[in-house]
Amino acid sequence: MTVIDPQTRASAETIGLIAGGGQFPLLVAEAAKRRGLGVVAVAHLGETDPSLSEKVDEVIWIRLGQLGQLIKALKKKNVKKGLMAGTITKRRMFEDIRPDLRGLAVISKLALFHDDGILRAVADELAREGIEIVSSTQYLPELVARQGCLTKRKPNKSEKEDIDFGFQVAKELGRLDIGQCVVVKKKTILAVEAIEGTDAAIRRGGDLAREGAVVVKVSKPNQDLRFDVPAVGLGTVKTMGEVKAAALAVESGKTLLFDKDEMITYADKLRIAIVSV
Repeated sequence: MTVIDPQTRASAETIGLIAGGGQFPLLVAEAAKRRGLGVVAVAHLGETDPSLSEKVDEVIWIRLGQLGQLIKALKKKNVKKGLMAGTITKRRMFEDIRPDLRGLAVISKLALFHDDGILRAVADELAREGIEIVSSTQYLPELVARQGCLTKRKPNKSEKEDIDFGFQVAKELGRLDIGQCVVVKKKTILAVEAIEGTDAAIRRGGDLAREGAVVVKVSKPNQDLRFDVPAVGLGTVKTMGEVKAAALAVESGKTLLFDKDEMITYADKLRIAIVSV
């Protein structure tokens, strides 16, 4: 008879959650626990919701850039699989990053200080330590957008043309790793997302449009969905409501929808069309 060491059993049933901000880490933790998995979280001070500690077995807090501490925490718990969930405020990468020696070593090797490059480098360092990064969406497939119109109102002809145009432009922005969202009206780009984030881009473009703007958010052409998945939610639609935007288009199969029912109900109330293309 083969005897399974208790420590080996524990590691096989425990995942490492590398948590950023927003509700996604909380949802992933809840989903993992429902599956009977143990969850050890490494959370970022100033970004991660403190309530995450109530949803995981253990949480270790680090500062942005402390890669050595992150690896040490996961290896101490014998974690073999990890996932990344949540956001890091991009402005903090210029204001509050405090790398340790391992973090500095990774940063010094980067040719470009872009999201994908940083995250891939982190994933590579974890892999060298025997920790595989897997996609967070495998625990919550129900959040991934499916193709079709989600709201009662469908985009009209003009809005469809803006969606098609915006989709092409957003893909080019993503290819250059600038952003993932554009705001369009009458085939004119009013705003592109950069470091300020989606909501700020919507407000800027919406103000220029006065009303009737179309918001398009896509994945980057070479996006690694293990650690960087575009997301929209109730907050996105509320921001669109502030500027009287008309339609939201996302990429099917590659976008997360948070608070989906509430988001659609709110959009229907404002007659905002939401489509997954």
